[in-house]
Amino acid sequence: MKQLAIIICLFFVSFTYAQNNTLKFTENSVSPEAKLSDVSWIAGHWKGEAFGGITEETWSPPLGDSMMFSFKLVVDQKVVFYEIGGIREVDNTLLFQLKHFGADFKGWEEKDETVDAKLVKIEGNRVYFDQFTFEKISDNEINIYVVIENEDDVDEVKFNYKK
Repeated sequence: MKQLAIIICLFFVSFTYAQNNTLKFTENSVSPEAKLSDVSWIAGHWKGEAFGGITEETWSPPLGDSMMFSFKLVVDQKVVFYEIGGIREVDNTLLFQLKHFGADFKGWEEKDETVDAKLVKIEGNRVYFDQFTFEKISDNEINIYVVIENEDDVDEVKFNYKK
């Protein structure tokens, strides 16, 4: 039950939170021009630890105007949930999209819905999407920062991954 509460709270995003490593895409903003080649360093098979378990994220290289990814969280040798999604080139900018699935592969979002995060900016070794940030540490290490709401608290969670 505790795991389910963590998962449910994991992706409820709040409109107000302390911004440290993530940015909010505001209503009047416009995403900057960008190409997948700007973020191709995300490609790879990444592993880390979070929420009392092992996280695994695999990103494909750019192909067909997109980069695809899969994610899973494993706690006590059991899959807790999955994500599938990608970054797409749309209208000369980038869009980060994902869908969640339980351990039984039943979707959390409605059939035609996705969690969408518009590009806010690319700066140095960081790519800022709405409340998601990808940071290149080295060719073998990245951080992903995600805004997560848990009950009355809103936190920015850091996922550290290594190849």
